[in-house]
Amino acid sequence: MDEQPTPVTVHIYCRVEVVVSDPAAVTGHAIADLRAADIDWSEEEDDLGTAVEELRSDLVTSLAGVVDISRLGDGIPGVEFRGGLCWAEQGPARDPFRAEER
Repeated sequence: MDEQPTPVTVHIYCRVEVVVSDPAAVTGHAIADLRAADIDWSEEEDDLGTAVEELRSDLVTSLAGVVDISRLGDGIPGVEFRGGLCWAEQGPARDPFRAEER
């Protein structure tokens, strides 16, 4: 009988640098994703209009919202994405794993 190996959980830490040449396109994509999301705005602190204005005024938040890290393992047999964290920061690179920079 073929015995399946026990799955192993692995953590992958990444730093990715991107150059945004069209901030309006990024913001537009983030706004389209927000509008398409199944959000019950009556349960939220703000409304769709307020959230859209926040995205328009903050490119970093817009970019972080549209980056899809769930596709990291696409096409790799035996790999299932289970969750992760993605954020964006503007400014010089820092090493978030070094205690003196926290």
